[in-house]
Amino acid sequence: MESMSYVKERPRTWRDLPDLISCSAIARWAPIPLRLIVGYGFVEHGFAKAARGFDAFPAILQAMGLPAPHLLGWLTIAVEILGGLAVLLGALVPLASIPMAIVLLTAMFTVHLPYGFSSIKLQAITAAGAQFGPPGYETDLLYLACLAALVLGGPGPLSIDRLLADRTSEAASTPNSIATCNVSGQ
Repeated sequence: MESMSYVKERPRTWRDLPDLISCSAIARWAPIPLRLIVGYGFVEHGFAKAARGFDAFPAILQAMGLPAPHLLGWLTIAVEILGGLAVLLGALVPLASIPMAIVLLTAMFTVHLPYGFSSIKLQAITAAGAQFGPPGYETDLLYLACLAALVLGGPGPLSIDRLLADRTSEAASTPNSIATCNVSGQ
């Protein structure tokens, strides 16, 4: 006897595109651009502070009235350089993200918040080039969002965290992906 199915398989449409992309083989590579920009950005900011001299940034913190400016200055530079390198390499990303988020939140609430959201404030174009006003907190939020995505979604392939996970027996017994994709349309 032949059975009838009352469940019709619906044809794929443009509305299914986000599901198809997120389930494609290329989606697992999405964390890499995030790691590259966040890691490089932090390292660059840390080296920029260090290049001005190790007393310059603590002097700024002291002028802002923050406690222990030399300690905070050195810690900030270390967090930016070492945390940035950790994110670039995909090493201990959840752990490295904690002090990095603290640095971002501190910068946002002590420096950038009074200047509003936008990080680009074009004031004039002169013969010397574009003149910008003080940046707002937009970039801090973007960095925080990227760190959150890396912590929640993982550092992706080509990362030390992935290499270590693949080498443990625990990683072999658990699936690499949290969600499963149904690409057959059923």
